[in-house]
Amino acid sequence: MTQVTEHGGGVWSLRVPIPDNPLGHTLVHVLDTDRGPVLVDTGWDDPESWAELTAGLGALGIAARDVHGVVITHHHPDHHGLSGRVREESGAWIAMHAADTAVVRRTREAEPGTWLDYLARKLAAVGAPEDHLAPLRAARASGRTRTLPGLRSALPDREIVPGELLDLAGRRLRAVWTPGHTPGHVCLHLEEEHPARLPGHGRLFSGDHLLPGISPHIGLYEDPDDATGADPLGDYLDSLERIGRLGVAEVLPAHQYAFADAAGRVRELLDHHEERLTGLLALLSTPLTPWQLAERMEWNRPWDRIPHGSRNIAVSEAEAHVRRLVKLGRAEAVAGTDPVTYIAV
Repeated sequence: MTQVTEHGGGVWSLRVPIPDNPLGHTLVHVLDTDRGPVLVDTGWDDPESWAELTAGLGALGIAARDVHGVVITHHHPDHHGLSGRVREESGAWIAMHAADTAVVRRTREAEPGTWLDYLARKLAAVGAPEDHLAPLRAARASGRTRTLPGLRSALPDREIVPGELLDLAGRRLRAVWTPGHTPGHVCLHLEEEHPARLPGHGRLFSGDHLLPGISPHIGLYEDPDDATGADPLGDYLDSLERIGRLGVAEVLPAHQYAFADAAGRVRELLDHHEERLTGLLALLSTPLTPWQLAERMEWNRPWDRIPHGSRNIAVSEAEAHVRRLVKLGRAEAVAGTDPVTYIAV
């Protein structure tokens, strides 16, 4: 049964399923405007997800063809996946931050296998064992490379500019750039009085940046050509502090449930990452590759039970934390090591 939640003041959320994923669903938000309904995110590109999205809209008396526009918090397929289908049905505009639009464009334009080549090189450089790399090389050799999610999502035709109000008739929705989870992640601040008069300044569509019970994945950015030494964890922590200062009355995230006390949740996440960095410094008392570090870190299950694809995500997160420690001058690469090892200083 389609689950629709009314949040008041012309805002609803629809639960759109994510197939075979423990997160379960994406909360797609519907915002009523004077030019027609606008969606915040769309959900995963899957027939069941599309059926749930359209059923949820139908429960509100909205047909897919009625959608006026789509604001995407970030490019991940559980948020951006159905944007192409929505545009086909309605001709809606699609808005995204330029940094994530660049990721979408790169994914579409890359030669088949480019991403798998990049991933295999990257994992080898951080110490992944050959038995982990073998399935990637086999997939590359077999040509099974067009199964990557997100290839049918729309190429955005509007740019979300940080700090600016979006062009939504009758609404005040301001973009807040919150890089970290992706380079172009945005939160959207609805600068209107809370319909239940909760204390605070409006409501925040937080995407994956601020969730009530989950710490979002922070890994290295998805750009094979980026050699600039980006610091996504540093970006994320800075973005969190900015969001904490907004003083919003309520957060409407893309997963789990709506919640108040954004500032309290921000403090919890800042403390969590500080504890994690401290724990990694203890592990780096002896030189370790990022892969060895990931093997020793605490995850939601033992390392030997983490599936292949999730290990790629885990080692990316380990790398992002090491990158932060290096930027802070608390760790450094050991000269001459290949694959590279790091040690606390």
